[in-house]
Amino acid sequence: MNRQNTKSVLEKVYDSKMPDLADIEYLLARQNPEEMEILFDFADEVRHKFVGDGILLRGIVEFSNYCRNTCSYCGLNKYNKTLPRYRLSQDEIIAAIKYIVSTGVKTVVLQSGEDDKLEPYWLRDIIEQIKTNFDIAVTLSVGEWNCTDYLLWKQAGADRYLLKIETTDQALYQNLHPQMSFKNRLECSKNLKMLGYQNGSGCIVGLKGQTIRTLAKDILFFKKENFDMIGIGLFIPHAHTVLGPETPGDLNLTLKTLAVTRIITKDTHLPATTSIGSAGGCDQRVKALKAGANVIMPNFTPHPYRSLYEIYPDKRCVNEHFNQYISSLEKTAQTLNRTLDYAKGDSLKRKYHSDAIHN
Repeated sequence: MNRQNTKSVLEKVYDSKMPDLADIEYLLARQNPEEMEILFDFADEVRHKFVGDGILLRGIVEFSNYCRNTCSYCGLNKYNKTLPRYRLSQDEIIAAIKYIVSTGVKTVVLQSGEDDKLEPYWLRDIIEQIKTNFDIAVTLSVGEWNCTDYLLWKQAGADRYLLKIETTDQALYQNLHPQMSFKNRLECSKNLKMLGYQNGSGCIVGLKGQTIRTLAKDILFFKKENFDMIGIGLFIPHAHTVLGPETPGDLNLTLKTLAVTRIITKDTHLPATTSIGSAGGCDQRVKALKAGANVIMPNFTPHPYRSLYEIYPDKRCVNEHFNQYISSLEKTAQTLNRTLDYAKGDSLKRKYHSDAIHN
């Protein structure tokens, strides 16, 4: 009976323009392995229909681990005095980009903490160098800045911006992000969309104070805002944070959140995140790929800096060598009847919108 009810709710959620909160909560609360398998298989079918069988590759360069914020879950928080800090030079960043280009990957993600010393024109120059010399897409993930800075980087050629909301529960957000503003976070996301960025968001599953309803509201937020890309991360406690003593997030709940997000947002790009890959001591990203994910983000941050971008401990990507990892991923893709996709992988939402305008 429960299996049939789960199938019925899945169909209802899939067909709805704006699903009921109670139906999302129902799906996230499934614990029976058979029901979860039904959910994951359904999400995988939606992924196949709307984004195809390619696994998009995005190359990450984490160019600074300085951060002005005090987020309760993040090892980069400014109160963590045990972490050696670094900033890559322009030459080091461009060298990493050249390596990414040599592999055939056509999207780079430039990521950092919210570094007070980041000079907007310095980053503009890097973006211009990349866009002038290489035919690749540039995604930025550098946090909250004013609209003038976002415009500067967009005019330099930046294509996408990832600014995860982490949680849409305002009280929980403020508790987890002292000295930050939930309202400003939303305003930044609004500005990015207004400026024409392919816009990304996401949440962390397993945060202290989070509930099934909290996550269900996060998913509805993703639907309403029609994001181009969404990262669903798993909470992994870091010893040098306020939440260090807490229990890690639940992998199955994270996968269910990913699956329901796929079913509801349809054609959004969803990565198998590194935090999922780092859960439980073995790489769990295959499970994410089978639950609706269509993106993998190999890390190209040069050593020895890579191990210092420690948002959480024991990150899977720290010891990954691209050639070895890609060989393993190719075999995995074959077992899933999928292929690796080296294309830029622009937003499908923008493509559909463009097609609608021209037809």
